[in-house]
Amino acid sequence: MKPDAPIRSVKGIGPKTEKLFQTLGIYTVGDLLLYFPRDYERCPEICEIADLVPERKNAIYIRVPKTPVLNQHSRMQTAVLDLDGGGRRLRVMWFRSPYIRSVVKAGGMYVFYGRVSKKNDLLYMEQPEVLSPEQYRERQKTLQPVYGLTKGLSNKQVQKTVRLALEDLPIEMEYLPEDIRVRNQLAEYNFALENIHMPADEAGCITARERFVFDEFFFFLLCMRLTKEQSGTLKNEFHFIKPENGDRSVESDNDFVQDVIQRLPYELTGAQRRVAAQIQTDMRSEKVMQRLVQGDVGSGKTILTFLAMLDCANSGYQSAIMAPTDVLARQHAGKLEHLCEQMGLDFPVILLTGSLGAAQRREAYAAIEREPAALVVGTHALIQEKVQYHGLALVITDEQHRFGVKQRESFSFKGCHPHILVMSATPIPRTLAIILYGDLDISVLDEVPAKRKPVKNCVVDISFREKAYHFMESQIRGGHQVYIICPMVEQSEYTEGENVLDYTERLRGMFPPDIQISCLHGKMKSEEKNRIMENFSANRIQILVSTTVIEVGVDVPNATVMMIENAERFGLAQLHQLRGRVGRGDAQSYCIFMQGNNSEKENRRLAVLNQSNDGFYIAGEDLKLRGPGDFFGIRQSGDFRFQLADVYQDAQVMGRASAEVSMLMQDDPKLVREEHRVLRQRLRMYAGDEYSLLNL
Repeated sequence: MKPDAPIRSVKGIGPKTEKLFQTLGIYTVGDLLLYFPRDYERCPEICEIADLVPERKNAIYIRVPKTPVLNQHSRMQTAVLDLDGGGRRLRVMWFRSPYIRSVVKAGGMYVFYGRVSKKNDLLYMEQPEVLSPEQYRERQKTLQPVYGLTKGLSNKQVQKTVRLALEDLPIEMEYLPEDIRVRNQLAEYNFALENIHMPADEAGCITARERFVFDEFFFFLLCMRLTKEQSGTLKNEFHFIKPENGDRSVESDNDFVQDVIQRLPYELTGAQRRVAAQIQTDMRSEKVMQRLVQGDVGSGKTILTFLAMLDCANSGYQSAIMAPTDVLARQHAGKLEHLCEQMGLDFPVILLTGSLGAAQRREAYAAIEREPAALVVGTHALIQEKVQYHGLALVITDEQHRFGVKQRESFSFKGCHPHILVMSATPIPRTLAIILYGDLDISVLDEVPAKRKPVKNCVVDISFREKAYHFMESQIRGGHQVYIICPMVEQSEYTEGENVLDYTERLRGMFPPDIQISCLHGKMKSEEKNRIMENFSANRIQILVSTTVIEVGVDVPNATVMMIENAERFGLAQLHQLRGRVGRGDAQSYCIFMQGNNSEKENRRLAVLNQSNDGFYIAGEDLKLRGPGDFFGIRQSGDFRFQLADVYQDAQVMGRASAEVSMLMQDDPKLVREEHRVLRQRLRMYAGDEYSLLNL
């Protein structure tokens, strides 16, 4: 079976299951083998019924007193077994499993392994695995891979499919040059592939992971360096209006941008003025701008993007800002319209997102093609073929939508090579940022506007929850609003922690009915998310229970409380980003980090957030606390198309990959040597449609 064989060629995969795998982006055997586990499960020690812990997976070893009873329930066949032990009763249930009566026999000794739930003082274990004591002891010696799933596809099914694919796969050719692999003590590719999916032990798993983390950094950085070579020589074809006295500095009295800055209802920080000057100078230089603006939460990046867009409009050019979500795009459009109105500027603001109706989209397309000085705001819809720009001079994006070569090329096909401005709120230490953003010039906003009050923080355990709810209600009675963040959308068989759906229902039973509570998560349709955020912005919703979908850019100044459940499940940088959703108005704001376990290590890690609101300090401390050997740590940098790699946890591996890319580019910049033939083929796989644009 070859890697490019369709997924249906694996034994047991029919048309229905094939569609489920395709929902996960798995179309071929190769896709399946590069769909790495998101976690690994360690089987717990066997316990007695009296020691079962609800809401977790448990293993009990018991002699079955009688064969399970079969009955019909809601037109579904159910097998039920009631067990008693230590004064506690456990009901074991299997659905659509009539065969269970032939597996579980009266008088037999079995290990039941599954999630335990509690309803009305009765413990339930639904759909447990049934193993012999010997089988379970063997299982305890191994790590069980846990994959991201879709409805209708079980983890057991993915495990089985991966195992069959690995068994029938020919030996793959090693693509990393031998000298690079040996120098960095990396596992051979075939060993790594086997051990990332079916590790014999933890050591093999860690070794396999390090190999693929290196590969992810290596190919990402190689593409970035090749991109820089191509884009670093693009000539600036736009002619921006210069100050009347010929001075190109933003401090000129006759400068449009400086005039807008002076008329703002607040004063910019020195850092904001410095970066605004760098952007303005770049857009008037001989080469196309490729700049990253890196600023902590609340440092005022948004106004800089707006100033750059107004500068374009004043010179007769279009600009476009691409937001990661529909909600944020609408928020940007509203703010731009308000700013233009404040300044008496007659520049059209055009919104283009995927959730617009057909008539609205047609109207937006026509306006973009017609208006030469438009401020265009949107999502990925901005790079659709139907969009015809009229002198697009500037594209602003954030790190989650970093343009690859393909996206930049899509704008050049429309007749231009626009300036590129990337905004980053991830507080990556400068040494790492230089590696990751090697194709961009870097500006740092290292000041926060003086009017912002620092958020007050506390790290507590779940015993504090009731007191937290009372505090939230007092804030709501004072006219403010609350965010509560949960790590999951719904209950998971494989992951412990609070989930948005159940939590929202629970809260509705705890707070008075006049306090409106709603939820938000990434599985909702755009229209529903927009409606909920509009209602929250208008204070028609007082408590918003959400996943990290609100992490990026959402701005509701009236929200003063952020409570993060299972805070130990998030990286420090991500927690800092979430905290940045409060403290955006004049009122004092608060962030409550609710720790779901009592780990001493997690206490030390979360204490960093109590000590500081400085994202760059937090990122530095995170690097110290979470070294590259912390394999089972929390992956938090999901902004660079990495499956496994984390720029904090794996900083040392990234440094080694960067050094190897530099040596390779010096030695063979076009990868033309015979010993790099297989590497070049792999790069083609990694870059996909962008490969032909890498100028190789």
